[in-house]
Amino acid sequence: MSETKLNLIAGNWAAGESEAENRNPSDLSDLVGMFAQASTQQLQDTLDQAQVAQLEWAAYGLERKQSVLMNIGNELMARSEELGALLSREEGKPLAEGKGEVYRAGQFFTYYAAECLRQLGENADSVRAGVEIDVRREAVGVVAIISPWNFPTATASWKIAPALCYGNAVVWKPANITPASAVALAEIIAKQDIPKGLFSLVMGSGRSIGQQLVESPKVNAISFTGSVPVGKGIATAAIQNLTKVQMEMGSKNALAVMDDADLDLAVSLALGGAFGGTGQKCTASSRLVVHHAVHDSFVEKLVAGTKAMKVGHALEAGTQMGPVVSQQQLDENLAYVDLGLSEGAELACGGARLEMPHDGFYMSPGVFLNTTNDMRINREEMFAPLTSVIKVGSYDEALSVVNDTKFGLTSGIVTQSLARSTHFRRHARTGVVTVNLPTAGTDYHVPFGGRGDSSYGPREQGKSAAEFYTTVKTAYISAGTPS
Repeated sequence: MSETKLNLIAGNWAAGESEAENRNPSDLSDLVGMFAQASTQQLQDTLDQAQVAQLEWAAYGLERKQSVLMNIGNELMARSEELGALLSREEGKPLAEGKGEVYRAGQFFTYYAAECLRQLGENADSVRAGVEIDVRREAVGVVAIISPWNFPTATASWKIAPALCYGNAVVWKPANITPASAVALAEIIAKQDIPKGLFSLVMGSGRSIGQQLVESPKVNAISFTGSVPVGKGIATAAIQNLTKVQMEMGSKNALAVMDDADLDLAVSLALGGAFGGTGQKCTASSRLVVHHAVHDSFVEKLVAGTKAMKVGHALEAGTQMGPVVSQQQLDENLAYVDLGLSEGAELACGGARLEMPHDGFYMSPGVFLNTTNDMRINREEMFAPLTSVIKVGSYDEALSVVNDTKFGLTSGIVTQSLARSTHFRRHARTGVVTVNLPTAGTDYHVPFGGRGDSSYGPREQGKSAAEFYTTVKTAYISAGTPS
């Protein structure tokens, strides 16, 4: 029997009220482990201790905090091969992607380790004689972090690292479908020089533990990444306590391919953007908006490239696309295939359940042709290895289609025209814009976030994270008259 992995409750590793099974989506016979599910009382104990620990942590010296975050980051990078394999085993992304994710997570921590020493305030003269003003940022308090399964280590890290950097306590509820990566990260953090209960791992379902967490008046801020419906539910709960909220949610990203594009580059960007991580990315290129002059040539190369992709076990050499994360996700993906066909789209290739040597949640990457932007497959986030080609007659039409969505996370253009790329950068209504690059793939030292239904609240990453994880205090000081 597999040893049950525990929750980190109020500074102590503890069993839960029940256990959940975690299996490898590449091979369902492989039991990754059993994971404790926290009780309501454990969550309350965690929150109580977090409030105490946060005050102690906020009083730590800057170099002491810096050392903690640097140690976490360095260990993640040093163990990226080991922990990347664990991540790929439980989530299904190819091994190279799993290793890269863990390494990048380490970079988040080392970046915010440096930010510990860059927390500079401002000062000013008052409009009143003899009065000076000091403006500085202070910790928000206890931060609840609810992270997704598609980037179980990276997304959690880009929330946890700035939360700790700016002096907050963290109560983390990871996605229940990828708990092994969560426990591995928690073990690294827990052994650092931090107050008891400053960082907690509380595993459980969203309906029970997650809901109670966001409803708690003991939580000062909530950072969430997930679906739009869940995000709206969190916002509704949070407003009851006027809790600060930051949310990254859905997307329907478009890559525009112009008539002057390098088609080999465009196809490479489309394949990586659409099918990397099995399409289970909020930055995935799910709409390919292609100029009619290059449409046929682009489609021919795209379909050939899609058919050539190697789908396989996440840990096997040469695998370019792993399995879907779960049976539920696979069922939803296949339902979108049926939906697209019913809407009149042509399925040029893929989009089918695959029988493989290992019993897992495999499907072939799919390309829809002859689609229009009003089809549901081009309106809704599918979170699947499926992409749709939309033919347009001009650059202006392409930009209009790119912007015709309730989402607004990322968009990209492939062109050799400086004028078009400049115009697109300024007029694409998305939080992230790329030129001759995939829509997926962002840096950790600059802001990340979207518009519309994609995001709510302050941006994540880089210096922008301070807007969410701190609160501003303005102090007025009268020095009096010197004697």
